[in-house]
Amino acid sequence: MKTKSLLLSLLIAGALASCGSNKTVLPYFTDISTIKEGSFPADNYLTDIKPDDELFISVTSANPEATAIYNLPSANPTTRELFGNTVTPTQQTYVVNSEGDIDFPELGKLHVAGMNVEQIQKMIYDKVCKDVDNPIVTVDLVNFQVNVAGEVTTPGTVKVTRNRFSILDALSAVGDMTPYGERSNVLLIRENNGKKEYVHLDLNSSEVLSSPYYYLQQNDYIYVEPNKVRQANSKYNQDNAFKLSVISTVVSASSVIASLVIALTMK
Repeated sequence: MKTKSLLLSLLIAGALASCGSNKTVLPYFTDISTIKEGSFPADNYLTDIKPDDELFISVTSANPEATAIYNLPSANPTTRELFGNTVTPTQQTYVVNSEGDIDFPELGKLHVAGMNVEQIQKMIYDKVCKDVDNPIVTVDLVNFQVNVAGEVTTPGTVKVTRNRFSILDALSAVGDMTPYGERSNVLLIRENNGKKEYVHLDLNSSEVLSSPYYYLQQNDYIYVEPNKVRQANSKYNQDNAFKLSVISTVVSASSVIASLVIALTMK
């Protein structure tokens, strides 16, 4: 009796230990969860422009005629009428070529790769203000998007409409991680200087807030891997599916054999 009780206790302890090792810490930044206040050094969140990036650049002033020559013409849509609504022409954008340049009206070729939107804005302003009083220059990165996959609520591509966008913003945009997401090991892949680089981020640690990968860049790819519970469930479901397939095959074969036996016996 004592032996059976001891074995039962060991089995229960082992099961609890196994469950404990598979647990995922759900909150973020557990190392500062009990600290009321604090601060982290601010990092540069503006992304550098790269070849193939698409830029919207507009130059205006109090005298529209004076700045008209610095703007691309509006692009006329091929279909002027859509379901009874007039389609408004939109201003064309600039695509950075493989050498990192754009061809700008009146100013010619401008090298913009490696600069951020504020630096490009100042460069164009300095050139235009030589001929125009108080020009207003607007520069936006049009193709800023990131991809989020894995254990999140709605994986997919996130279109970014502002310059400042963090990994927390990206996770919020896709409905956050599921309970099966491994928060201590989030993979981020980034193209930098023609190379694919990757880093694993621990979102249970506040150190990620001061990481150079905290603020995202265009075309960043984020993958939230499944935790051990999800992987175990997946393996269990696969094993069960295989067993059911084998049983179904055996039952079908037995049915065929039984039918043959009955047919032969009746003869």
